[in-house]
Amino acid sequence: MGGVDYPGGVREDGLPAALSDPARLAALEASGMIGSAPEQMFDDLTRLAVSVTGSAISAITFVGKTRTYWKSVPHLPYGTVDEWQNAVGDSFCYFAVGAEGPFIVEDAEKDPRTAGHQAIGPWGVGAWAGFPIVTSDGQAIGTMCVIDASPRQWKTQDLETLAVLARAASNEINLRISLGATQAALSTAQVALHQAQGALANSRELARSLQDSLLPPALRPVPGIDASALYLPASGDADVVGDFYDLFHSRGPWWTAVLGDVCGKGTEAAKVTALARYTLRADAGDHLSPATVLGRLNAAMLAQRSPRFLTAVQATLRTTRAGVAGRLCLAGHPPALVRRATGRVQQVGTSGTLLGVLESVRLTDVRFRLAPGDLLFLYTDGACEARPDPQGPAPDRSIFDEGALAQALADTHGLDAAATTAQIARTLADHHGGWASDDTALLALRVPPPP
Repeated sequence: MGGVDYPGGVREDGLPAALSDPARLAALEASGMIGSAPEQMFDDLTRLAVSVTGSAISAITFVGKTRTYWKSVPHLPYGTVDEWQNAVGDSFCYFAVGAEGPFIVEDAEKDPRTAGHQAIGPWGVGAWAGFPIVTSDGQAIGTMCVIDASPRQWKTQDLETLAVLARAASNEINLRISLGATQAALSTAQVALHQAQGALANSRELARSLQDSLLPPALRPVPGIDASALYLPASGDADVVGDFYDLFHSRGPWWTAVLGDVCGKGTEAAKVTALARYTLRADAGDHLSPATVLGRLNAAMLAQRSPRFLTAVQATLRTTRAGVAGRLCLAGHPPALVRRATGRVQQVGTSGTLLGVLESVRLTDVRFRLAPGDLLFLYTDGACEARPDPQGPAPDRSIFDEGALAQALADTHGLDAAATTAQIARTLADHHGGWASDDTALLALRVPPPP
């Protein structure tokens, strides 16, 4: 194995000197993670990492001076404390701890830093990516990682999501350390409370970061189509929710637009969102029928035994000499809206079965066409169920329903896709007075009119 430049240097055995740092070991002891049993919270994070990255294995471990303690390895049954640990040099986990930052390996056998490492065979390491779990005072005490049996090139979005999940695990540990200090010494309660409040604020930020990681960073340009999307978070909501959208190339001249809403919030909703996005992207290139693709997503959700269900609308489309032609399918989702160049608004889609509940679902493809100046508008139910703050000055104002949304879209006549989504967002905000009861996703696709 080639050398790794660790900030703190190496010990006599060649492992990072940071492993023996007394301050780091004290932070690890304070975390309470040494020899602790698996917990649902950490298992949720590792299972989400597997869903998002498509890796074979994900693990959360805590690294001591001579031993690595496993906290979450969902693919392995939990035995005893003695069985859920190994010598510190018998896995890759110490790399990220010693490096005090991410450690990314795309081909473990060929990478000079890891070639010949004793963990490659027993753990089946072809590729490895890990981020350190760090305490609030900067001590790296553990690792969150994903492992693939074969070499692979890690995608930027996969690594960004893994970093968010590692920060979520770090935040949970810091919250526990803060609460433990509060219980141990009431005289330091004020300081501990401040730390706990900071950890809670970090949780809110991490929740939003995780939400953002499940949305495309920017819509990919589609030749001949003007596209825009917005995600509008609910007021004061720190939980990860399941609203998502995507726009991607399917094959040949075909493109796919999809928008969905997972029931519930939190990590379970995020796991279903990740499963939906990756399944839809994988299958849309093989099947141009949205009904077929959504049916395959339903089967995947049932196989995962997720407690969440999902509503979605998917459109597969291509540009033509006359504008755009495509097919659209609704799975328990509100109908799509088309704003014609004349300003007239009409609904598109046949009501279908929501996904993740029944083995047999009713899904129907409906053909549609867009001429120059026409716009296709997709949305989640936050846009057609908006209501004012019940504690506000006008709690009895009616719900902003589908009819109101259609009228609001008609009022955007002549606007391009970005201006349309922005105007709809302003209209919703005006109706609920700045208090959004639900998260909302909007996606607009417009055929530009001739010059």
